[in-house]
Amino acid sequence: MKNPPKRSRRPSGPPNRQVAALVYDGLCTFEFGIAVEMFGLPRPELSEWYEFRLCAVDRGPMRAAGGMRVLADDGLDTLASAGTIVVPGWRGVDAPPPEPLLEALHAAYARGARLLSYCSGVFVLAATGLLDGRRATTHWRYADALAQRYPRVHVEPDVLYVDEGRLLTSAGSAAALDLSLHLIRRDYGPEVANAVARRAVVPAHRDGGQAQFIQSPMPAQGDGLGKLLEWMRRHLDQPQPVALLAERARMSERTLLRRFEEATGCSPKQWLIRERLGRARELLEGSGMGMDRVAQVCGFGSADTLRHHFRQQLQLSPARYRERFTHQR
Repeated sequence: MKNPPKRSRRPSGPPNRQVAALVYDGLCTFEFGIAVEMFGLPRPELSEWYEFRLCAVDRGPMRAAGGMRVLADDGLDTLASAGTIVVPGWRGVDAPPPEPLLEALHAAYARGARLLSYCSGVFVLAATGLLDGRRATTHWRYADALAQRYPRVHVEPDVLYVDEGRLLTSAGSAAALDLSLHLIRRDYGPEVANAVARRAVVPAHRDGGQAQFIQSPMPAQGDGLGKLLEWMRRHLDQPQPVALLAERARMSERTLLRRFEEATGCSPKQWLIRERLGRARELLEGSGMGMDRVAQVCGFGSADTLRHHFRQQLQLSPARYRERFTHQR
């Protein structure tokens, strides 16, 4: 699934310029830093910008990842006047948000504020009930937990961010940059968003979604199927029909397909595509091979087939992947 299409509407500006970022005990330092970088740095070159405030959820000083301690000048009462509220991660997907925080967020949304969550911060928004019946995303590691805990939330696990108007959620960690730049683009237009991205030395817009960062399932080890999976990995450049795989595993084709699905969660064909894509990514990142040669080494046969699977699974082309993830040109 691809990211939401770019909107053609004109920049409307924020509902008001005050952005409040939550600070809590167990603060996710990286996500918090993104909120500061995107919304809290002075921008004297711009005629209008956000007013950034920190709002303490807990009594300070609060611990942050990396051994730091954080103090905030404001408390939850500041959320009553903020136009935009950022939840920069949360201290744990199993840690219930305090009721005063949920009430403050609910009241802020009711009077027109926008709520943004980064990574695990979506669990705070979900706990308010505001995401019920709406789309949302989070880090791919937490997507299943979010869907199980909040079944009324439509979880999209393979996008970088979701924009539901005044409820916006991002995937893991660095995807907070993508969501923040998206909101800046909404408020102030593409030229301002591009200038912010240049200052942060990040792409103004990234192609693809979280699928490009998720590792394929690990094979079962210690039995005939585990040995077969290792053999398949070593021979990605060769055809691997089910009949051949069943013969090597000393199983019937039907038994092989059942055992394979139980062990990996997918069919042999799907597993091979993921492994071949993984190998192709390694070659694109670390070698100067041309597309035809990469396709042959990985078992795709042709560059056209390689491009097809890249676009289908990763939502970007092999050439774009090489450009984005390496310094090769």
